[in-house]
Amino acid sequence: MAASPLAEDTAPQDLARVIVTKVFVRGLKVDAGIGVYDHEYGRLQTLVVDVELDVAASHFERLGDTVNYERIGEAARAIAAEGHVGLVETFAERLAQACFFDPRVTRARVRIEKPEALAPHAAAAGVEITAVRS
Repeated sequence: MAASPLAEDTAPQDLARVIVTKVFVRGLKVDAGIGVYDHEYGRLQTLVVDVELDVAASHFERLGDTVNYERIGEAARAIAAEGHVGLVETFAERLAQACFFDPRVTRARVRIEKPEALAPHAAAAGVEITAVRS
């Protein structure tokens, strides 16, 4: 009879290898000056930001081994603090680029919703982009 792959001498870490870890932030609210219409200048609008990062990493034992997802929120707030952005697409592209702060990040998916854009006719409008490290 063949040995079981779960033999007692097989350590759990030897059974599988993590190739990609996903780090995410969902529902991050950021107040930003954004939009191309006259009524959008000089005021802040709330954006709802979702970010998902693919991280090429396979072993996490300490905090220093992980990708710091707090930096995603910091980057989004920094983009908003830089001043008015015309397009949600531009904001998303800037945030995606900022997500490559860690060299292990191989892909960034950024979704930005602008809840007030089509109110009261729609819950939100927005954009989703995917950037891949070159």
